[in-house]
Amino acid sequence: MNVAVMGYGTIGSGVVEVLEKNQDVIEKNAGEPVLVKYVLDLRDFPGDPVQDKIVHDFQVIAGDDTVGIVVETMGGLNPAYPFVKTCLEAGKHVVTSNKALVAAHGTELLAIAREKQVNFLFEASVGGGIPIIRPMYQCLMGERIEEITGILNGTTNFILTKMDKEGDSFTGALREAQNLGYAERNPEADVEGHDTCRKIAILTAMATGKEVNYEDIYTEGITKITDIDFKYADRMGTSVKLFGSSRIEGDTVHAWVAPVMIGKDHPLYAVSGVYNGIMVKGNMLGVSMFYGSGAGKLPTASAVVADVIEAVKNTGRNIPMGWSSEKQEIAPMNSSEHRYFVRIAGTSEERKAAVKEAFGEAEVLQLEGMHEFAVLTRVMAEEAFKKAVEKLDESVEESFIKQTIRACV
Repeated sequence: MNVAVMGYGTIGSGVVEVLEKNQDVIEKNAGEPVLVKYVLDLRDFPGDPVQDKIVHDFQVIAGDDTVGIVVETMGGLNPAYPFVKTCLEAGKHVVTSNKALVAAHGTELLAIAREKQVNFLFEASVGGGIPIIRPMYQCLMGERIEEITGILNGTTNFILTKMDKEGDSFTGALREAQNLGYAERNPEADVEGHDTCRKIAILTAMATGKEVNYEDIYTEGITKITDIDFKYADRMGTSVKLFGSSRIEGDTVHAWVAPVMIGKDHPLYAVSGVYNGIMVKGNMLGVSMFYGSGAGKLPTASAVVADVIEAVKNTGRNIPMGWSSEKQEIAPMNSSEHRYFVRIAGTSEERKAAVKEAFGEAEVLQLEGMHEFAVLTRVMAEEAFKKAVEKLDESVEESFIKQTIRACV
């Protein structure tokens, strides 16, 4: 089987490395040799063994009938989308690590793959090196998935871990993440939750079998989380993690991305640093956990190569997986239910009556030496919580709510 790799950056070069170093294992599992014939890139790589396979013209790959599998590791939507679409239409399997492509155009590309009896595979697009897509359409195919909740972004988890364990500010932890190469110079996609949003959209579509528009998913990042929040968390024996979560009850699906305060008994509490963790709850299985390297050159490349082997073993056959073109409605965030951690200016004695009127009975926490306190509410619908906050704000001349974080404790 001849393979073409589009994009010789971090992941693309990792795929070539895995295909070469594990050639014997791959051939044994695939049932035939898997060879890199072309590598598409705008650049040349003099001195690199791959140089004699470098091509600059996509049509070389598209027009070569001996290439059966195309690996897309360019990232972004242009030219990845038109290139991948052309390859599928030409009857070639496509394997990608590109979450943006899968989230934006997955429905169309899966449909073309079915029509042409080839495969569009994207294991590495969500969990990097963590197996999650294939377990969902193979190991868990007899389950009704009730919940998927994950720490799906290593950059934000590194930042929050630094803030938690070492007392860093958000700015300081972000700077260190950038210095170590964990965060981009422009970190918006990570810290504002957009990366996690696309990943939970893909997982929700896999769970429901319907198309999920990532733009329908409420998304909140971590830029407003402070070191003070972690001081309260430490006092409470909790931590703050960025969750991508999907809850499925019959035809109702809540999906959202937000920082969440969780206790030590939560399965995702111990997922620290750049590691990712994904919790899947089935109606029969109960809770299962998937944990490992959610990014990085070789872990991600390993997942890509597993998809390559899957494609080789299914030449001439489309694997039933993915989702249909039927739209999955996402319930409004206002109807979701959580507990809420709320920081309030002033003293609990001063605000006692107003807080009780707004939230009812709530746990009160005070940090020594600070002219503020916090409450942990009962479980409330988001809409009811917003109305309670408005009621609090109306009780004084200016807002005294300093922070709100959803809680699962």
